[in-house]
Amino acid sequence: MLDVSIVNVALPSMQQALHAGSAQLQLIVSGYILAIALLVVPAGRIGDARGRRMMFILGIGGFGLMSLLAGLANSDTYLVVIRLLQGAFAGVLNPQTSGLIQQMFRGSERGKAFGLMGATIGVATALGPVVGGALVTMAGPANGWRWVFFINVPVVLIVIPLARRLLPPRIASEAPPRLDVPGIALIGLAAAVGMVPFIGTGEQGEAGLGPWRWWMLAVAAVILGVFVLWERRYQTKFHAAVLDPELIRNVSYRFGVMIGVAYFAGFNSVFLVVTMVLQRGLGFSALMAGLISAPFAIGSGLAAPVAGRMVNRYGRLWMIGGLILMLVGLGVMDMVLLWTPVNHLGWAMAVAGFFTGLGSGSVISPNQTLTLASVPPRIGGVASGVIQVSQRVGSAVGMTIVLSGFFANYAPLGARGAAAKTLMASIAMIGVALVIAIIDWYRRRNHADVLL
Repeated sequence: MLDVSIVNVALPSMQQALHAGSAQLQLIVSGYILAIALLVVPAGRIGDARGRRMMFILGIGGFGLMSLLAGLANSDTYLVVIRLLQGAFAGVLNPQTSGLIQQMFRGSERGKAFGLMGATIGVATALGPVVGGALVTMAGPANGWRWVFFINVPVVLIVIPLARRLLPPRIASEAPPRLDVPGIALIGLAAAVGMVPFIGTGEQGEAGLGPWRWWMLAVAAVILGVFVLWERRYQTKFHAAVLDPELIRNVSYRFGVMIGVAYFAGFNSVFLVVTMVLQRGLGFSALMAGLISAPFAIGSGLAAPVAGRMVNRYGRLWMIGGLILMLVGLGVMDMVLLWTPVNHLGWAMAVAGFFTGLGSGSVISPNQTLTLASVPPRIGGVASGVIQVSQRVGSAVGMTIVLSGFFANYAPLGARGAAAKTLMASIAMIGVALVIAIIDWYRRRNHADVLL
């Protein structure tokens, strides 16, 4: 998660050092996300079938190696290729985490585990600009971007032996289920192709890939249609479809996925709005802009473990409270952008960001817990993979809306006015997540939310 946001602040340094064009810079960011989308569901299914610890070690080991090679890159083309491979290994790694939590914990303990994972997601995403800005500042523009990648290597070297020692292996007596290779390939391809239009926005809000990019949605729909037909046939014959029918029929899971799409569309686009107005509009350095965002990470990190403990008692109600708190915080942030004097803007944004982070930390881990609560651990990896793809789709859609909206309003309203207006789009998307959560709470209120 850190690598999604840490690279953004290092892009000017990369451009200067490697003489990279805007297309290469776009691929360095969006190609990483695309590669994750391509691999996350297939890797989750393979982990369910062949062993999550093995896939976890493979994913994080490959991620560390690609991080090292990315830091040693001597051309923009080379860096783009390595960045794609880094994203692919991230896609292998990510679904194993939730799958292992499903496998290793039950009841309230699972909620606590997801709470810590939610804290990690919130803190890592928000600290990316801070860490990236600090590394670039300390190492200088010529080589600062290299340390954005090198920083992953020691972490990976520590984690691999811990994973070998602490994570459970697949039970040797269990016969591995049949692996639907064509189905795995089709769903990964559909996810990646469907995301292309939403990560193809250029630096100035224009359609970086051209108007033809929207036809990729039709291509993705065709691939999905082929996938559905294949899965029906495969399930009838072998009872081993990629998306288990039990997962598709799970109403609580479907609601959780919808909340994740809407929430992440608004959640990640908030950082984009703040970064654009502080750096492009007001001339703040990358490090200072990151530091102003840091209280959001602190608030999220404080709230997420508490939310993980409370979700077993309060269910969706706790999440609804978090969404409301986040909407209030974003509303305050919007007013700060409009009316606060520039010399007080940083502090005011930081305070509003802290309370917004408290709300965010009360949403991510409870939603993960409730969404996977009734999912059998045997399909925990693929269930997590679908959640992560949906979250990335939401993030990509939200960022496309925000980026194009910001630049469309930049000339007539200025940076602060454009950011304030665009932030309303983020508020609206999180509002959609709140409405879905209330509907799900209403649906559940006569039924106990049992955590398996």
